[in-house]
Amino acid sequence: DGYYEYDMFECVYSTSDYSDMVYLHSYSFNKVVDVQFNSSVGKFVGYTEQGVKHAENFNKDQAIIQQEKASVDTFCRHNAQLADSAVRDKS
Repeated sequence: DGYYEYDMFECVYSTSDYSDMVYLHSYSFNKVVDVQFNSSVGKFVGYTEQGVKHAENFNKDQAIIQQEKASVDTFCRHNAQLADSAVRDKS
């Protein structure tokens, strides 16, 4: 018995130039997503009562929002380029 809390970072894209790349940062509690940042939306969205409260607080902090928005380039594109070059350059 206990609680299960985690956050997950995802980079979703389907084009080789990464023009459609979306960064998702989800916070979950007991396997239920409470709140998520979506770079396409540009803010946090709450999916539970507690998540809505967290989203409101996160969205008030412009430093957090700017850091999350920048993650499309600093986290997603950077790692996608490394992974893709390791796979695509091999024949």
